[in-house]
Amino acid sequence: DAFHAFHQDLHFVRKFLKPLLIGELAPEEPSQDGAQNAQLIEDFRALRQAAEDMKLFEADTTFFALLLGHILAMELLAWLLVYLLGPGWVSSVLAALILAISQGFSAHWWNFRHFQHHAKPNIFHKDPDVTVAPVFLLGESSVEYGKKKRRYLPYNHQHLYFFLIGPPLLTLVNFEVENLAYMLVCMQWTDLLWAASFYSRFFLSYSPFYGATGTLLLFVAVRVLESHWFVWITQMNHIPKEIGHEKHRDWASSQLAATCNVEPSLFIDWFSGHLNFQIEHHLFPTMPRHNYRRVAPLVKAFCAKHGLHYEVKPFLTALVDIIGSLKKSGDIWLDAYLHQ
Repeated sequence: DAFHAFHQDLHFVRKFLKPLLIGELAPEEPSQDGAQNAQLIEDFRALRQAAEDMKLFEADTTFFALLLGHILAMELLAWLLVYLLGPGWVSSVLAALILAISQGFSAHWWNFRHFQHHAKPNIFHKDPDVTVAPVFLLGESSVEYGKKKRRYLPYNHQHLYFFLIGPPLLTLVNFEVENLAYMLVCMQWTDLLWAASFYSRFFLSYSPFYGATGTLLLFVAVRVLESHWFVWITQMNHIPKEIGHEKHRDWASSQLAATCNVEPSLFIDWFSGHLNFQIEHHLFPTMPRHNYRRVAPLVKAFCAKHGLHYEVKPFLTALVDIIGSLKKSGDIWLDAYLHQ
């Protein structure tokens, strides 16, 4: 099921797998898998087949053309604000806010990183999104660090310093460097050209107003704001959920344990890039975002049948839960540090 989730054309990828086959395990060989609900697995595969029959894995080119058009329109709006109002504080801040929610990264790098997260969501040392110790402690790592008397930072206050070193540095430092390194090392020349076109367009557009140094500062401001948007939008569905070591669950159960949804609306759908439908996004990572609403009723029925918790939160509650979860993990660390 995990393999099927990432590869839409199984016949194409199987030819690459044949040279890697060295043998097959006998049925009596021990398995790492936990207890499996055969009916649940069968029903999930039927759900996926139903989604395929409804053509929900086919992208609507009009939707994505409009999406690209609206991104370019936002870039133009940001430039017009500075052009018409001048490079003052108000126009600069508004332009930075607009640009912060209309940018992106190499698609190949994103798939490389994000599919690791999807394959093992909220699993330490397998999901890069939660392997953030020793800067932050999440889930089961809180107890482990406490018992081992590890105190690299005041983790009981991590819900406070999260604002200072979490979102501001993620995109600007980590993602920016990692994204560029990936494109160069993996020779993703098309992505590199797209990235170069963005950087060139940005500096050519704003250097007449701000000069070289001012344009660089504007770029940093945009990336910091973008990083805040990215962290809050993506982690409101994950950090408050179960985070720990491998449980060897089936595909559907592992995704439901690590994700939750946020109540949909036209604004939230747009603002989050449809990542408020995180459950559907995780169950079907190659499904185009515009089809999450259509598959959601089928997923709800599947969860209800098998007693899987299909959690949906209000937007603000989901954001507040990030801080609450960080504080809870910090308190657990402190208790283990002092008393165990």
